[in-house]
Amino acid sequence: MYPAAMTSPFGRTGALAQAYRRIGAETSVVDADPHRLIELLFDAYVDSLVQARGAIQAGQTEAKGKAISRAARIVDEGLKAGLNLDKGGRLAADLRDLYEYVSLRLVLANVRNDLAILDECSRLIEPLRQAWKDIRPTALRAVN
Repeated sequence: MYPAAMTSPFGRTGALAQAYRRIGAETSVVDADPHRLIELLFDAYVDSLVQARGAIQAGQTEAKGKAISRAARIVDEGLKAGLNLDKGGRLAADLRDLYEYVSLRLVLANVRNDLAILDECSRLIEPLRQAWKDIRPTALRAVN
């Protein structure tokens, strides 16, 4: 199990769980460790972009707005808010900057109904999402 405070660019378990609940994620987070919580945020972000893309293609303005808003909240209130800038150093600062950029691009995608910007937002986060999934076995071994 993970210790209460992680030595990574990310914050405590409780803060991540609260952020995850705030953004309306549907998966139970009661027993999730900090690593899994972030993984769930990445997955929910991808799902939101897929929903936004479908809504734009179907001309469903309200659904598009909700999906993009959810993606932006995941980035702002989940991923970015979960960063520990004090302990995370340069990595946390770089992630914060990336998340701020993605948030701005999501707003623009929403206003313009722009699929290309949604694709860009997906391409920017996907390597982080995959890397996070890839390090899970290593992260679990490090705390056990």
